[in-house]
Amino acid sequence: MTETYAQSEQSGAEPAVTEDQIRRAPKVALHDHLDGGLRPATVVELAEAAGYSGSLPTTDPVALGAWFRDAADSGSLVRYLETFDHTVAVMQSAEALRRVAAEAVQDLAADGVVYAELRYAPEQHLRGGLSLDEVVEAVNAGCRDGEEQARNDGHAITAATLVTAMRQNTEPGHSLKIAELAVRHRDSGVAGFDIAGPELGFSPELHADAFRYLREQFFRFTIHAGEADGPASVAAAVHQGALRLGHGVRVIEDVRFGEDDTAEFGRLAAYVRDCRIALEVCPSSNLQTGIAAKIAEHPIQRLYELGFTITVNCDNRLMSGTSMSRELGLLVAAFDWDLADLELVALNGIEAAFLPQDRRDELSDLIIEEFHALRG
Repeated sequence: MTETYAQSEQSGAEPAVTEDQIRRAPKVALHDHLDGGLRPATVVELAEAAGYSGSLPTTDPVALGAWFRDAADSGSLVRYLETFDHTVAVMQSAEALRRVAAEAVQDLAADGVVYAELRYAPEQHLRGGLSLDEVVEAVNAGCRDGEEQARNDGHAITAATLVTAMRQNTEPGHSLKIAELAVRHRDSGVAGFDIAGPELGFSPELHADAFRYLREQFFRFTIHAGEADGPASVAAAVHQGALRLGHGVRVIEDVRFGEDDTAEFGRLAAYVRDCRIALEVCPSSNLQTGIAAKIAEHPIQRLYELGFTITVNCDNRLMSGTSMSRELGLLVAAFDWDLADLELVALNGIEAAFLPQDRRDELSDLIIEEFHALRG
């Protein structure tokens, strides 16, 4: 018997959503870090090839996967950051980057993802002597490999990349250089730009020259904001022209709720909602960073009900031990989401995707058709 995540209590509502339906449902992944989604076995193999095996906690793939999840769940920032030390360390050659990108695309496609944007910081992959451009070229080539391999496996996917600058690197001109790198490769797979790293204390305003350049080049970008810092960080991202917000969930702090649960929007929250600035929500990852203690308490449902443009993402599939299907399954179980809800967040993702409008229309039609088929 197929396991059911949830049964709607509303009369006339869609029937319960099954695990199989969630797995088969077309999905859109806008917030997926390349260095946070490696297969544990790949980490082991790349570490051996790079002479790094002795630095891993274990070389058993199953145990290593568990270690990554446990470290990310530990509540210790030191242990959490150590997980990325290991993945980045084995991604220092063109061959390794190409393989990791290809496998990421394959894994997402096998999970029903029809469009994905993989983000990474090229500056973190220079220890082996690669140039910034060579890093980008390797990742783009890996994405093309992954698309082809997924297609051969019967899973069609379009994969793009977001080039990221580390926001704690405030050396004059640094983030501008990374923005120029992204634009330089805009016609070979790079769809957008992002800044990542410690949010608190490193405002997007510190990288205003990069964002000004991107606006001048008509190049789209998202900004991590509203996860480790509150509405002021979201406001700063919006001021710089972000079309999407990486996480963004703390915009809820600019909404005041009355005793009867009425909502009074602050100017910022109203602007984000009314301009349909998409929130790249990563439920499991948000639990690890303290946004909520459990999924049922996550602000995604309230944001969704208030009319914000919600997309659902994994952030770091390895560290959270998750997949797009798992993330959606958690929301189905916690909030009784049905197929209509899953379809809406997928369509939100495509509308917010850094793609040409004609391609967005094609993928939107595909999503609608596949959800129609799921309903039988």
